[in-house]
Amino acid sequence: MIEYGLLFLLLPVAAFSGWLAGRRGGARHVGQKVSRLSTNYFRGLNYLLNEQPDKAIEVFLEIAEVDKRTVETHFALGHLFRRRGEVDRAIRLHQSLVARSTLSNEQRTQAILELGEDYMRAGLLDRAETLFGDLASVEDAAPQALKHLIAIYQQERDWAKAIHYAERLQALTGKPMGKVIAQFHCEIAEQQKQKGEIEAARSSLERAYHSELNCVRACLIEGQIEIQLGNDLAAIRVLERAARHDPEMLPELLPPMLAAYQRKEESARARAFLSEMLERHAGASPLLALVQFIEREEGRAAAIEYLTRQLRRRPSIRGQGALIELSLAEHEVPVERELLQVLKQLSEQLIAGVPAYRCGRCGFGARSHHWQCPSCKSWSSVKPIHGVAGE
Repeated sequence: MIEYGLLFLLLPVAAFSGWLAGRRGGARHVGQKVSRLSTNYFRGLNYLLNEQPDKAIEVFLEIAEVDKRTVETHFALGHLFRRRGEVDRAIRLHQSLVARSTLSNEQRTQAILELGEDYMRAGLLDRAETLFGDLASVEDAAPQALKHLIAIYQQERDWAKAIHYAERLQALTGKPMGKVIAQFHCEIAEQQKQKGEIEAARSSLERAYHSELNCVRACLIEGQIEIQLGNDLAAIRVLERAARHDPEMLPELLPPMLAAYQRKEESARARAFLSEMLERHAGASPLLALVQFIEREEGRAAAIEYLTRQLRRRPSIRGQGALIELSLAEHEVPVERELLQVLKQLSEQLIAGVPAYRCGRCGFGARSHHWQCPSCKSWSSVKPIHGVAGE
């Protein structure tokens, strides 16, 4: 959709242009010019409201030719060019604005910000970085410039600089940035873990916890490191803590946790924890994990009975698939087995193309988990989808 902030940008311009016209001509001439400019502005606004950016651009170009001093019109045109993908035109327009000697300091700052956004959209990150770096010391522009710098360094995966500017933004505006900064430290810890730099990774995780006390991702990485070092009990403790803090993340935390339980033969502890999670998290992941323990320790019949009882309370296609799988081993009659195989295939098809995760901010759906949403770039917003076809 067209950015409706443009409307507020353009509304006062019609009146201003009419005043300028009045300064430059006689009464009759003034009336004609005011009428023409006002009519054109409202025609352009009507196109914006009806989401017709191409026609709106034609109108605003006409206005810009009539009165070249309407800086706001050029800003509006730049927005429209950029949103329509005509980044080269937006860059040329904003460069011409920056070159004007008649701009106020506020207008020049705005023009530079817009030009920096053009460069970002065009992938010219080094040029955008230079512009925003200069504006970061300008009081009025600093918050917006710092946000853009953070976005650039995330894109370049320069996490140290992203942390630096996120901390500056937090100090400047008072806006809490701890959760985002913790993710940046986790990115560094992931890289260090992959290189075998375990102590450095631990230090990065400490900084992540300092930024966000119960950072689930930091707990997961710490648990993986403990498992890598053979410290399964330590891994279990940290992963259980993360799951209790954020049960939504159980699908990501359970695989390493279950493996650690099994290696340490902590079946009773595992069953108690999974039962606790089922009370707090109405999802398929802890249910199916608990069913596996019941099958191993009490037999298939007990697992089928428990799973059937749970599915009556909380229907789930994943649970249904597990129930069919268990039932297949119980039936030796070819006709019954064939029917169960068909039902199993249908269950698998029902969830095959369905997203398992969704971003709570923009609605992006994915089959696997992302710590940063690939669509809106927000952190920790992608969660498992609940419901019959989901978690």
